[in-house]
Amino acid sequence: MKVTGTDAMWGGRFEASPSEFTQVFGASLPVDQRMWRADIAGSVAHSAMLGKQGVISQEDVDAIHKGLEAIGKRIEAGEFEFDINDEDIHMSIERNLTEAIGAAGGRLHTGRSRNDQVATDAHLHCKGLAQELIGLVNDLRAALLEVADANFGVVMPGYTHMQKAQPVLFSHHLLAYYWMFTRDCTRLTAARDAADCMPLGSAALAGTTFPLDRAFTAEQLGFAGVYPNSMDAVSDRDFLLDLSYACSVTMMHLSRLCEEIIYWSSDEFRFIRLSDAYSTGSSIMPQKKNPDFAELIRGKTGRVYGDLVQLLTVMKALPLAYNKDMQEDKEGVFDAVDTLGDSLVVMTGMIRTMTVNADRMRAGAHGGFMAATDLADYLVGKGMPFRDAHAVVGKLVLDCEKAGKTLQELTVADLQAADPLFDEGAVEAVDIDQVVAKRTTQGGTGHDAVKAQLELAKQRLAADQA
Repeated sequence: MKVTGTDAMWGGRFEASPSEFTQVFGASLPVDQRMWRADIAGSVAHSAMLGKQGVISQEDVDAIHKGLEAIGKRIEAGEFEFDINDEDIHMSIERNLTEAIGAAGGRLHTGRSRNDQVATDAHLHCKGLAQELIGLVNDLRAALLEVADANFGVVMPGYTHMQKAQPVLFSHHLLAYYWMFTRDCTRLTAARDAADCMPLGSAALAGTTFPLDRAFTAEQLGFAGVYPNSMDAVSDRDFLLDLSYACSVTMMHLSRLCEEIIYWSSDEFRFIRLSDAYSTGSSIMPQKKNPDFAELIRGKTGRVYGDLVQLLTVMKALPLAYNKDMQEDKEGVFDAVDTLGDSLVVMTGMIRTMTVNADRMRAGAHGGFMAATDLADYLVGKGMPFRDAHAVVGKLVLDCEKAGKTLQELTVADLQAADPLFDEGAVEAVDIDQVVAKRTTQGGTGHDAVKAQLELAKQRLAADQA
């Protein structure tokens, strides 16, 4: 952005101009210039409404629209000169418009304050940002479903407390993340809907004496409705908090998935192998293949949390209506959106290109005595109270640990030595494939249950994409 200096457009009240330093300090132009499309769209709709209401002439409306179109083309082409003395994108566009078309440009601001103009631009822009993020989240959800489908039947160890617990289907594990990101899609949709309300027409805080048709302007801009209270309209930043919160939760889910990808790809696990495109090497150790991009996403999560806390802190004690503090409302949100968007693109590519080591996962599922619960359930099926069965199998696991055996290596005689209720059926009860397949409850890890879950997930994704 090229920065030059001119007199501020609001300088009539002041005998002295701000210093160059304070002008730069007080300007939001470097942050909010990205909202130029929203600002032009808002001005086009506002001027059309003013013309419809007879507040300005149709000739002025036509000149304003033509001038704004020309400014938009200049910005697109990188030929627009931003002036730091304009303070923000709104003043920058208005000054250039007035210089280009004369008095008609000065009439554009009739019945409008920068307070409701800024808020309207933010609503419009953030509606679009939320929609873009929804699309990226849906891409990741689709990638998770693709990998879950392609690796259906692969068995892996499931964990609690990072200790082996029970075997699960790898598809089932991936679907757990799918449903997390499905909830993120719902949160982002709510954030988009929260932004779908128009502040324009509220002016500085009390409304205006001009006969504005707010419903007409809202329809022109694609808003679902208008704020019913002008003071709330110019001071509300809840929609930005909603978007920032949705970004934070989504980043948290990405970070959890990254954590698992990092240790799955380690030599200790070797459950997956990351594509070279999503790994880096070491400057000194030739053998290294580091999961740097997963680590970066995990690290950037704290940054997005900070963006949310920053805005909460800005808003926590502001009296009605507008305060200059609110100029600090957008930078953190934009950073959160950009960081999440980039992270989603990286994660989607990482998931689609990773190689699954099914044999290694299956081998891991045989360790850790993960069929112990099924062995206890077997005794329960023979009439033993569960707490007694828990104690019998716990002692059996202890004996196996001392002997260096797995539950699958035990004979019927070994089992009956622990309790006479065990018989030949107990050997089948500890078979890993059987342990998984028997989890047939809705939402469980059994093959039939996961097939049903996959179908439900595909239907939900199709509905959300539509």
